[in-house]
Amino acid sequence: MNSEEIKKITELIENKEPDKVKELLNDLHPADIAELCNELNAENARFVYLLLDNETAADVLVEMDEDARKEFLDILPSETIAKRFVDYMDSDDAVDIIREMDEDKQEEVLSHIEDIEQAGDIVDLLKYDEDTAGGLMGTEMVIVKENWSMPECLREMRIQAEEMDEIYYVYVVDDDERLRGVFPLKKMITSPSVSKVKHVMKKDPVSVHVDTPIEEVVQIIEKYDLVAVPVVDSIGRLVGRITVDDVMDEVREQAERDYQLASGLSQDVESDDNVLRQTTARLPWLLIGMLGGIGNSMILGNFDTTFAAHPEMALYIPLIGGTGGNVGTQSSALVVQGLANSSLDSANTFKQIAKESVVALINASIISLLVYIYNFVRFGASATVSYSVSISLFAVVMFASIFGTLVPMTLEKLKIDPAIATGPFISITNDIIGMMLYMGITVLLS
Repeated sequence: MNSEEIKKITELIENKEPDKVKELLNDLHPADIAELCNELNAENARFVYLLLDNETAADVLVEMDEDARKEFLDILPSETIAKRFVDYMDSDDAVDIIREMDEDKQEEVLSHIEDIEQAGDIVDLLKYDEDTAGGLMGTEMVIVKENWSMPECLREMRIQAEEMDEIYYVYVVDDDERLRGVFPLKKMITSPSVSKVKHVMKKDPVSVHVDTPIEEVVQIIEKYDLVAVPVVDSIGRLVGRITVDDVMDEVREQAERDYQLASGLSQDVESDDNVLRQTTARLPWLLIGMLGGIGNSMILGNFDTTFAAHPEMALYIPLIGGTGGNVGTQSSALVVQGLANSSLDSANTFKQIAKESVVALINASIISLLVYIYNFVRFGASATVSYSVSISLFAVVMFASIFGTLVPMTLEKLKIDPAIATGPFISITNDIIGMMLYMGITVLLS
């Protein structure tokens, strides 16, 4: 929605004209209504929700931004949340909403859910870590038994489908609820009615365990071009399914977290967060950067006699620091990307370092040669700066490339988010080491 539409609806809300607001809302998708509610205060958002039917209201709540949704839910009683929203949500969406509440309110909302089976499913799902398949899955599925005849299968599928919004796959289980296969819908038309499900099902479907990390679930769905993937427990029983739309939300959120981490933000923040939250997210890395700058100044302060003898050396301090930071960030970014999409394994650390060393050798040779030619023309062949800067650049590029590759792969082995390595950490470290190499090489060649 554009700002003019939002402004128009806001004015209608403030003028208490529900009929006109409802008329405008009828033509909007739930995602567009959610966008509107994100821009409204909690009371005005409440006005909008009272005009929506229960199913639309539930869909809109799921689509809202987390902060706006939390502010809105804070003003609603637990019974309203349960009966107006949760009762009309899929289990995975309901869990996402309830997980954002404190424990007391969670219990209150759950106590007001009329469908005991749904409440039980939500309680079970809340036990799983939110970063695993169990924490992301929903329990709404069409399930048939492998020994059912085709007529029996079709009858049961119709009954189950009545309560489903979307049907991606029909899953086949045995008498112990263990996943055995996927029932191709095409077979309903082409198979004779006397066939049993187990004779036409696709056996051994791709599945994930409840403890499988979200990152692996994403890779599996992408690799096998799935729109949904079944989730099984430790003994192979079918307990849920994860759909591609849920995965895409997680991919986007993970990408945002990694981008912020690489940019030097220590926690997840939004542009509309308050000043205190944004400050606490930015300040830690800025303080580390400040300490790195002080360290650099201390290093340079020990070489005042060198600068007195060769003042032109100071001109290349930004070049050395900037090049080292850029090369290190490039190397670490490629490694982090490879680790994220599984094209690179942390077990192949030395192989990747060897490959990066070859690339670094080529880059370092070209950069240092170009700088030497420039200094040769400007200062002459006998000037210390002509060869010390080139040698220092060569050394800095080699070090930054290897360091930028080694750090994220080491962090991955230590189960620490390697995205840290693409941020200020690499730049600061390369800057300090680069200055030490530059000054050391200059002294040796003077």
